[in-house]
Amino acid sequence: MICDLWVRNDAADALAICEAVRRPHMRFVPVKDEEQQSMQCLHRTRQGFIEGRTASYNRLRGLVSEFGFIAPQRTESLRRLVAEHRENLTGWVRQCIDTLLEHIDAIELKIAEYDRILATIAKQDSRSQNLMKLKGVGPTTASALVANWHCS
Repeated sequence: MICDLWVRNDAADALAICEAVRRPHMRFVPVKDEEQQSMQCLHRTRQGFIEGRTASYNRLRGLVSEFGFIAPQRTESLRRLVAEHRENLTGWVRQCIDTLLEHIDAIELKIAEYDRILATIAKQDSRSQNLMKLKGVGPTTASALVANWHCS
């Protein structure tokens, strides 16, 4: 029964493996080594920080727009607008703005820290060094490619 394949137990796993082996066109996922998994972890964490920074900037942009201050998409423009009009806002709003900006600054420090770690790793890895010889490929991109590299 096909429904039995969805039940997670040793018998169902063995049946699924037997089924997979009988299919010559079946593609298997290559196993990554510990170094690749570690690099992927660094990249995923860094990406999460970037998404958090974007969300915080969007939250800040939305907050000031409620008070009639429409900011362009550039973060520098948003920060400048907030700095120019900060004193025109109530104390609670200023507190929210300050808290969001402090949070963003902390996130940016974490992103920079992860960038340094990834750059160090890329400098020590021969595959990353070769990739960085390509125009437009820096340490972050090179280490991400190596982390997702499927060697046979």
